[in-house]
Amino acid sequence: MTTTRQSAEAVLADQARVRISPSILSADFARLGEQVQAAEAAGADLIHVDVMDGHFVPNITIGPLVAEAVRRSTRLPMDVHLMIEQPERYIDAFAKVGADIIIVHSETCPHLERTLHQIEEAGALPAVTINPATPLSAIEEVLYLVRMILIMTVNPGFGGQKMIPAALSKVTRLKGLLAERGLDVPIEIDGGVNRGTLEQAVQAGANILVMGAALFAAPEGIATALQSYRAALENIKKQPA
Repeated sequence: MTTTRQSAEAVLADQARVRISPSILSADFARLGEQVQAAEAAGADLIHVDVMDGHFVPNITIGPLVAEAVRRSTRLPMDVHLMIEQPERYIDAFAKVGADIIIVHSETCPHLERTLHQIEEAGALPAVTINPATPLSAIEEVLYLVRMILIMTVNPGFGGQKMIPAALSKVTRLKGLLAERGLDVPIEIDGGVNRGTLEQAVQAGANILVMGAALFAAPEGIATALQSYRAALENIKKQPA
């Protein structure tokens, strides 16, 4: 199975739809391909791949080889989140194995603009993210370059954390800033998205939701959980503004 850059562009452009990006950080790696395919069949929009190096964040996860295996398992765009120091050293490798969107942290990129251009030159869509305590001013000068912005709603490094409520106010402020500049860039959030936080996340302005434990650890199974969240999003959409 393969995907194309054009399909990623189409998913990001669909601003009328709140999109769901299941994070494989919470998947059962013994059944990774099977679970990714189950998420796709249930209506996921992207697959989120968390890459951690044990330096920028206190955990170690995967590298390009596992990302390549995910790529073979799904037609969905692959959303690769580099929670690593010196991400510029690995951008080409992840693009080569099929990353459609590559997200880098402003905190690890002293030459952020150059790094975003490098992602584009590698054939992926450039995206940027910031931690909960990092101000929006850290990415304000590169908003015109990115195809997606990820706001971390937990401190990165581990799955299953509770959402930091104050991070949602940053989403709302970012939405206003993008509108002021006439930029139609989707806002993704990552961390603590579940039944208790879904509505407030959407109301804050998030239109791509990374979901890990809420899907892969759901007792009812991935497909039922994802379809339930999709129905909940439809109900939120129908509510009066």
